[in-house]
Amino acid sequence: QGWQGMQLRYEMDLPADAHSHSICVAPLRIRATGGAASAMERQQLEIRCPEAPSWSLKATAYAHVLLPVVHAEGIIERGQTIGTDDIELQRINIANARRGYYNRPSEVIGMAAKRRIRAGQTITPALLEHAMAVKRGQPVKIVASQDGIEASTSGEALGDGLPDEIIRVRNVRSGKVIDAKVVEEGVVTSTF
Repeated sequence: QGWQGMQLRYEMDLPADAHSHSICVAPLRIRATGGAASAMERQQLEIRCPEAPSWSLKATAYAHVLLPVVHAEGIIERGQTIGTDDIELQRINIANARRGYYNRPSEVIGMAAKRRIRAGQTITPALLEHAMAVKRGQPVKIVASQDGIEASTSGEALGDGLPDEIIRVRNVRSGKVIDAKVVEEGVVTSTF
């Protein structure tokens, strides 16, 4: 998976009568008998001694995969773009992280919170969205280019927009409202 900082620990539950079995001198044979889809889910195992056909145990194994994942350092407000000071890594058992997680800060920096995130909360994909490159009321640079000639002027965004989205923009000098394509943060291009 390319996980950074992973620690793996297995926990095995043996039946109470396991101590009554004789010692098996050959290497034990272990076979998964359940239908667990993932190694991180609870596994049902059958353990056999190849030298003694009647020697067998049923056991349950649990994998604990401890991984540093991204958490909110403090409260992150809805719509806030996440920066390095807003997050921290905390180690959790990802087998219990059913809603997902991020292992690298770079995966969330620059994203925006869909809703308010509590301090210490694990940041999951459902909590994030792409940050708006342009927000309503924000001053923007309107760039127009044709046949290798480029001109720019100041504008005001009349709506929010992600890169490549078309939004309405008011030219500050002329007052004219145009459709413009969002290029990057604070920059739009006229769509002629």
